[in-house]
Amino acid sequence: MSLSARNRLQGTVTNVETEGLMAEVTVELGDGQEVTAIITSGSVDRLGLAEGDEVSAVVKATEVMVETE
Repeated sequence: MSLSARNRLQGTVTNVETEGLMAEVTVELGDGQEVTAIITSGSVDRLGLAEGDEVSAVVKATEVMVETE
């Protein structure tokens, strides 16, 4: 599949929590950091997501903010 998004984070699914129409999917990245995505339960089923799966977290945003303390 080809996508225009350039921000791809490779990782392993460590948790999938489904509640009603929505699901929370946690992906552990190679450097020990995690990224969490909120997607539909239907997408979890369609993608066949389960703990241990190797996936790409694709970030596509129109705006990114940077903050300093």
